[in-house]
Amino acid sequence: MAKRNAKESLIALLRGVEHFNTHIFPEKQELFRELAEGQTPSTLFIACADSRVSPGLITQTDPGNLFILRNIGNIVPAYGEMLGGVSSAIEYAVAGLGVSNIIVCGHSNCGAMTALLDPDPSKLAKMPTVQSWLRNAEAARAVTLAGSDAGPPTVRNLAEQNVLLQISHLRTHPSVAAALARNELTLQGWFYDIGTGEVLVLDEQARKTISIEDAIAQLEKSGVPA
Repeated sequence: MAKRNAKESLIALLRGVEHFNTHIFPEKQELFRELAEGQTPSTLFIACADSRVSPGLITQTDPGNLFILRNIGNIVPAYGEMLGGVSSAIEYAVAGLGVSNIIVCGHSNCGAMTALLDPDPSKLAKMPTVQSWLRNAEAARAVTLAGSDAGPPTVRNLAEQNVLLQISHLRTHPSVAAALARNELTLQGWFYDIGTGEVLVLDEQARKTISIEDAIAQLEKSGVPA
């Protein structure tokens, strides 16, 4: 059964490519012709690797608009902690491509946040790399548990605190710090509810969520292009 399902899922993927080649690509041929010469994305979008999160679909953007970085838990290790794929992607996006925005997007029902909030030693023991990676979100867990007087801590609470933590980690990266100092970069945190489709913006100063409408209004009022 497992082999048959694997075969069927692979065929479905190939059918999707077939549909792309015969229907989608011809409709956007001019766009892809331009993209073949290079990319000038406006935004680095840092999201969880969760298969239910689709940055392009959520933002309704075409290929070429988002430089996407995905990993377990939408985590950004502080600079120097784990230099590698994440830090190099950030450096390239900011210093190489000159993105003007960085979005860190958490989401509901996140498996990484579930594991962090209520660790199952038997499961994590089988995934030592994941266990080590999640240490980069440990401070968010501490904040979430410290605020539990207002009610029991939830995966959503932790996911939101984790987004705020990762934004603070972003500021430790030299390329980000330099771009911020030149007022060439904006950092923003989002929370995406998979079940409702709602996206909320995390106000870093107030440490609370605001609606997309309010976020747009604030940007327009400040004179920053939306």
